[in-house]
Amino acid sequence: MTHLTPSESQDAPNGPDDLQRSLTNRHIQLIAIGGAIGTGLFMGSGKTISLAGPSIILVYAIIGFMLFFVMRAMGELLLSNLKYRSFIDFSADLLGPWAGFFTGWTYWFCWIITGIADVIAISAYAQFWFPNLPQWAPAIACVGLLLSLNLLTVKLFGEIEFWFAMIKIVAIVTLVGTGIYMVSTGFVSPAGRVASLSNLWNDGGMFPHGLMGFFAGFQIAVFAFVGIELVGTTAAEAKDPEKTLPRAINSIPVRIIVFYVCALIAIMVVTPWRDVVPGKSPFVELFVLAGLPAAAGIINFVVLTSAASSANSGVFSTSRMLFGLALKGDAPRSFGKLSRASVPSRGLLFSCVCLLGGAFLMWVIPDLVQAFTLVTTVSAILFMFVWSLILLSYIQYRRTRDALHQASRYRMPGGVFMCWVCLAFFAGILVLLTFEADTRSALIATPVWFALLGVAYAWLRSQRTQPVLMTPNDLK
Repeated sequence: MTHLTPSESQDAPNGPDDLQRSLTNRHIQLIAIGGAIGTGLFMGSGKTISLAGPSIILVYAIIGFMLFFVMRAMGELLLSNLKYRSFIDFSADLLGPWAGFFTGWTYWFCWIITGIADVIAISAYAQFWFPNLPQWAPAIACVGLLLSLNLLTVKLFGEIEFWFAMIKIVAIVTLVGTGIYMVSTGFVSPAGRVASLSNLWNDGGMFPHGLMGFFAGFQIAVFAFVGIELVGTTAAEAKDPEKTLPRAINSIPVRIIVFYVCALIAIMVVTPWRDVVPGKSPFVELFVLAGLPAAAGIINFVVLTSAASSANSGVFSTSRMLFGLALKGDAPRSFGKLSRASVPSRGLLFSCVCLLGGAFLMWVIPDLVQAFTLVTTVSAILFMFVWSLILLSYIQYRRTRDALHQASRYRMPGGVFMCWVCLAFFAGILVLLTFEADTRSALIATPVWFALLGVAYAWLRSQRTQPVLMTPNDLK
């Protein structure tokens, strides 16, 4: 890929056959928030609290702290050359064609796996209101609806994600507000538990299960942050990215504090950590204690929209990954063609078919819980691989493009040092995944994907003597 100077890249407009910059600051901000609030927070927080106790607050804070630096590295790289459509482009440019190939296809596979889990979750949530509805019906309806809406315009994707994210925000802010009210009024539960900040330390302290319990929380909590990098796939379709991307990334720490730390504190000051049931959503339990009889239905709606938001993000990002791969000759040429609305429609259709096919395969597996744990763990491992390649790209950028770094108005704090700290952190999480049998199985299975990619990449390289970088006009 030819790299441009900052001034040259700013003057390069989007052509009629390229992705259009239709996402406004409002869209980018809410897409970033939606990506930072995963379904795992609503449904998985009960299990993480039971594993780590009050120290789970530190677990989420540490993961969020590390991922903030990954996002800052990504932000500086994307803004160093506005012709970069996503992290596929800068990884291929800085690390070599192999990195673009592995990053693009791995990220596509990440979202397909996550999307499969989301589609199954949507079907399960729909059973709450429609118990007699066939299980396959909500899945097909959801994927069909998301496909139809995403085929229209990218701005419509931004609107959908805006309102999905808004529902999550309202739910969490309401939860935090309810917790503050219950503590301030000295609320007493039917079991005689008093809502108080002292519930965070009066039952075994902050680390009731010791360091092993604290470390066990990382295995599941990291899943909740999957999708935080989604703002990086919107770079090619953001209006004024030099303003919108920094704003979205810089506000990540505030979001982590409000939407994760404050939410978990609100739950545990009202419901002592030992009373939190791993298999239930603590969000529901808190609203039930508050005397809101419709809590189950409301939270079911919130988690359904959260899963739909994740699936919507997956449909969007996978189609853009296929578009970028096609332009480099690393995917079928047809995926690089845009519709009249400047949407990569064929990539959208292919990803949606994969979602339905994968969901069907999971339905026929008898032990869905085991399969669900396996695929979500594989997804988290692969996401950490993508985050690691972003960091490695930044390290190479600092080595070879120091002039661009010096000219940057959005430099990553901590620079190369923090990149190595984050990489060591991800390596530590991989070690933690070996402690449990189910996560260990996923860790063992993951190399199969990279072996398949290696074979595919070697075959592609044998078909051409040099990497081919195409433009959208070449695909007409």
